[in-house]
Formats: sequence, structure tokens, C-alpha cells
Amino acid sequence: MEAEAEVIQRCHYWLSKKNRFCANSPITNSQFCGNHNPKSDEQRIPCPIDPSHTVLQGNIDAHAKRCPFLKQDQSLRMQPFFKEGINAGTDDDQKDKESVVTTASMKRDYVFKMSVLEFVGLIKKIELIHKSLCLNLQDSYKIREACREWMNEEINGKLPFQEKHVLQQASILGNLEEFGVLETPEKRSASMDGSMGSDEAIPAVVEFGAGRGYLTQMLADCYGIRKVFLVERRSYKLKADRSLRQKESLVLERLRIDIEDLDLNSMETLSAAPYLAIGKHLCGPATDLTLRCSLRKQCMQSKTVCTSNTSNLRGLAIAACCHHLCQWKHYINKNYLSNLGIKKEEFHAVTWFTSWAVDADHGSDLSNMVERESSLDSIISISGKSSHHMDAGSVEEIVRTIPAVERAALGFMCKDIIDIGRLMWLKDLGLEAELVKYVPSNISPENHLLIAKSCNYS
Repeated sequence: MEAEAEVIQRCHYWLSKKNRFCANSPITNSQFCGNHNPKSDEQRIPCPIDPSHTVLQGNIDAHAKRCPFLKQDQSLRMQPFFKEGINAGTDDDQKDKESVVTTASMKRDYVFKMSVLEFVGLIKKIELIHKSLCLNLQDSYKIREACREWMNEEINGKLPFQEKHVLQQASILGNLEEFGVLETPEKRSASMDGSMGSDEAIPAVVEFGAGRGYLTQMLADCYGIRKVFLVERRSYKLKADRSLRQKESLVLERLRIDIEDLDLNSMETLSAAPYLAIGKHLCGPATDLTLRCSLRKQCMQSKTVCTSNTSNLRGLAIAACCHHLCQWKHYINKNYLSNLGIKKEEFHAVTWFTSWAVDADHGSDLSNMVERESSLDSIISISGKSSHHMDAGSVEEIVRTIPAVERAALGFMCKDIIDIGRLMWLKDLGLEAELVKYVPSNISPENHLLIAKSCNYS
């Protein structure tokens, strides 16, 4: 009887992975606990303190007082480097910190509400812009000797090894080395003649969107980095931190903070040291936030940064990702878009098109210019024929008839347009910068790498 009573007092939600019922107690007048009560699903909203979990809307005030992340949030806000929204950018000419995030469904709805003529006009505009940019992105798949141990899996067997990620990490570091902002310990010793000041020449590293930190792990193993800052707003298990902390000569600091709120200029531990800014697959606006964060001093000065030695940024390498998540407010070079005649709503459409770049089979390189242009001609042709016998709301039907390969070609062109604006922004600030394809698209279709260095270190 006692066993039966215990079963009755437990939540009736079946956990298939654990092959048992939920062990939590049910809430009043329900067979389920608060987490699994079906009546409360639509009433749950993201926690205002940490949106990684949700709360019943009616309990939001009480939860805010006892949220387990409350003390962490309060502690973070007291740090000198926390400045809310400092890297967010603005929405148009208004300092609108409360602007609503434009979701994928909102972007899709904007496209589907276009008339066929408007849709064709936008496709033609994208084609003309892409041609006018005269893009010729170089393949820059660089695997250097310094990463040989990682490439051959001659590393600590406890560290995870996933080939596609290791290839990307190694090429990011290889491009940094070839660009002249990263040296191997052997080359560094030779250039400094073994002097005591050689440690001062080793740059610190700030990895944005660090995740588990394995890009930094490879960097520390292969290039002898001594000081590392890992910037990541989420908490991860199986991080590289434990392995990194075992390196006696390495100083590691993990900052659990949104890039949008990070003021690097207020970090005392970074103020006197040259540093590199790196990031692998910084999703959507995170790339723009990182650029603004890394180059805030240059942004506040004039474009004569090359005559100034106030910035300690030696170089950066950022692998952009998830362009479909980009937001108008955060985008780093809205002047560039305006000069091209791309308005806010069209920018949303362009970012939505970028999601098509991962639709097709990437066994072949879809980045070829000829293939892209011919694919756009095909899309325009399909749209033109449709306009004669479909109503004004037929863009959705047109999109459904476009083959995946042709959709992907358009997506790649839109990604190019977004990233070239970021490249131009870097050059406008006086940095030597390039946009390259750092891995083949069959390794990752998200293969754009922004790489730059300050002229103080040329």
C-alpha cells in the first residue's frame, strides 16, 4: 500500500529515455509536475534573468527573487567590464535598445507578402550587387606544421577528436600564422634570440563564442599561448578548461557574459598586452558584436587608427556563421547596405535567403561564380513565367518550385554580400583585412573567414 501511495504522489509524465515516470511531485489539481503539466505549456515564458530556462508566467515575479542564476547575474553586473548593450549597435538613427528581434518566420513572411514583380526585382538587385562587388574569394585552406600533432591525433587521448572540427580549427590558426599575426614557439624564440623579453611578444587570446574552448586548446598546444580569455554566455559540460588549466605556464579566464555587454577596454588583465581576437562559427549577429567589441577603440577614434598606438589588438580571425540570424540593429556596416540601396526589410529578406545555402548537397563547390549567376537567371526565369498566371501572393509557390541547388547558389551570394560589408568596415578602420574560404564547402558550407591585423603589427 505504501508503494502504491508513493506512485500516486509522483508526476505521471513518462520519461522514455529513462524508462520511468518523472520523480517530481505533481502540482495541485494535476497529475503532472510544473515542468510537465500540459495546461501550462503555453503559459511558460523565458526567465528574464537567464532565458536558457522558462517559467510559468504567473510565477515570474516569485521566480525572479529565487532564480539560481540571480546571484551570478548580480555579480556579473558589478564587474567593470560589464556594460549592458555596449556592442549592440542601433536601429536606424534611433538609439532603440528595445527593438524586437526579427525572427526567421517574420523574415519569411515579409518575402511571401511580396508581389512577384517585387520578388523578381529583389533577386535582380542581389545579382547586380554581387557582380558589382567583383568578388573572387580565395580558397585559403591552410594546415600548418605546427598543428601536425592534432591532425595526426597524437594528442591527449582524453580530448575529443572530431575531424571536421579539427580541420576547421587548424585552418583558422594556419591562416593567422600565414597572415603574420601568430608565430610558433620556435620562430618566436629565433626572432627574439632567446632573450628574456620573448614572453612579452606572445599575444593574449580572446576567443569569442568559445563554447567548450577547443579552438583555444589547439592554439595553446600548438603555438604556446600563455594568456587566454574564453567569452561564452552559456555553460558547457566537457569543456577544455580542465586540460588548459593543467598547463603551468597558461593563465586562463572564462567570462560567462554576452558579447553584447562586454567592454574589453575595461579589463585590467588585458589592458597592457597585445591580443588576438578569434572565433569559430560566431552565429549571426555574434560576428558583428565581436567586431564592434574588439575594435571599440578604433570606432571611437577617427579613421587614422594606423597613426595611433592606443589599441593592443594585433589581429583577428572570425569564422562567420548562421547569416540567417543576422539583425539589422546589430549589423556592423549599415552605411554600406544603404549605399547599395538595401533597406531594412530587404536586408531581412537577404538574410533569410542565406539559409538556403545549406539546403543542397555540398559534395560540389556551389561557390563558383558562373554557377551562381546562371542559377539566378533560372530563378528569375521561373519567377517571370509565374507572374503571368499567378496572383500577387504567389511568391511562396515560386519559392517551392526553385530547385535546392539554385536556392543554395542564391544563399551563397547573399552570404557574400553580408560578409563583404564586414570586410569593408574593417578596412575603413585602417586594418589590413581579407575575406577567404578557409575550408572547402564539403567540410562546412559555413566557410567564410574574416582575417585582419592592425597596421601597428604589419
